[in-house]
Amino acid sequence: MTSPDLPAELRAALNARLEGLSRSDAAGRAAVISQTYREGGGSSTIKTETDALAYAVARMPATYAAVVASLNALSEIRPDFAPTSLLDVGAGPGTATWAAAEAFPSLQAFTLLDANEALRTLALDLTRRSDRLRRITYELGQARTYAAHAEAAELVIASYVINELNDAERDALTDVLWEKTRDTLLIVEPGTPAGYARIIALRARLIAAGAHVTAPCPHDGACPLVAPDWCHFSQRLQRSRAHKQVKGVDAPFEDERFAYVALSRARVENRPSRVLAQPDVGKVEIAAKLCTPEGVIVARVPRRAKADYASARRWRWGDAVTDNSRRPGEGRDP
Repeated sequence: MTSPDLPAELRAALNARLEGLSRSDAAGRAAVISQTYREGGGSSTIKTETDALAYAVARMPATYAAVVASLNALSEIRPDFAPTSLLDVGAGPGTATWAAAEAFPSLQAFTLLDANEALRTLALDLTRRSDRLRRITYELGQARTYAAHAEAAELVIASYVINELNDAERDALTDVLWEKTRDTLLIVEPGTPAGYARIIALRARLIAAGAHVTAPCPHDGACPLVAPDWCHFSQRLQRSRAHKQVKGVDAPFEDERFAYVALSRARVENRPSRVLAQPDVGKVEIAAKLCTPEGVIVARVPRRAKADYASARRWRWGDAVTDNSRRPGEGRDP
């Protein structure tokens, strides 16, 4: 599995760019940019190289961790998937491209698309010393327009992008993304109820168009969760000193909450169940909320079933769980 922490090559490139930059200035810029994103304003406030760098230091580690976690889940279910081409739509500073390059050594061609010139400039600077990424193609322009003219790729990623669009624009981009997907499309969004809703709408639209879910869902049916519940996951990552300074925090780690869906052209057989929350480990039993091909259940594994209990103790939020390991004491979610 690929580590959720930024690769050494990328950390070194970011640190080199940070030399001489005021951390307090970067923190102020990052706060404004983050607030704009939370309000649905996208990257409109990122206008200079300093803005782009402040954004990258503040958000790149968490975005990278979420994309890596999603790619790890995809690789676990399809260990033979070895894409050679990537299309990264709404690429920003190139975060998803770095993640995909780490997850798939097979990748050879990298095409990135984004409308923000400052983020494109930073992405090209961060990759220029990389043996694998220094020859990336990075097109500048609106995602839907440029994606429509891009070459199709075996792996297409859109991370933290569709939240910036209205419903009509989102549907149009969804269709273009799928058209350009030769094999697998990965969408990653913030792990909020709104982010989950966008994922579910896109998922339903593409299943109707013939797509099949690879992860996280163990089925192609409607999501069985009922509001106010929603499907999302969490990935812990370590914070560097610069990251803590720009974020204005002291904690040595961050938990990024995200929602995702990976959809493929071909059906994946025998998809595993998915742990939907951190299991409750008690003295008598372990209770774990699982999404299964039959719906949502609470699997209860009694301590007296020693081997099964030991296995269940290793379950973590977001893990794939085989049918055999969830059978003991399983019960329907009330």
